[in-house]
Amino acid sequence: MDETDKKILNLIQTGFPICEHPYAEIGSKTGVSEEEAFGRVKSMVESGIIRRLGASFDSRGLGWTSTLCAMSVPKDQIERVASIISEYPGVTHNYERNHKFNLWFTYIAPDEEAVLKTLREIEEKSGYGPVYNLPMLKKFKIKVNFQFKEKAGGEAGK
Repeated sequence: MDETDKKILNLIQTGFPICEHPYAEIGSKTGVSEEEAFGRVKSMVESGIIRRLGASFDSRGLGWTSTLCAMSVPKDQIERVASIISEYPGVTHNYERNHKFNLWFTYIAPDEEAVLKTLREIEEKSGYGPVYNLPMLKKFKIKVNFQFKEKAGGEAGK
């Protein structure tokens, strides 16, 4: 990543422009053309630097339900089971942990019935279970923003 990529990342993590030409605005604020801004973001998505580009909604505010889920999966099956989990559009992310319950994911659905149905499907498709449904009891919101900075002398830093 060069200095311009870092400027773009700093901008779009919490301030993606909501307008007719968002990449023109990103480009204007980072000193590149609309086409170059779009190309840089596309390249960062394709290379995996950007994992997800999209809005975050308050699922409860929309009347939906969300939950944290945990499973115990043999180490050699983690990738396969994670792929099955990732097929569901309501899964926001999944990750491996160093614990007896080593595969965790979050899931959002219209209601509790849909959550339970999907968790049973995941058990059936993966061959592992149970999938523990751990709904939120108290909301804690942790916001993480990464600030990409330059090194002294204008060189892009890590």
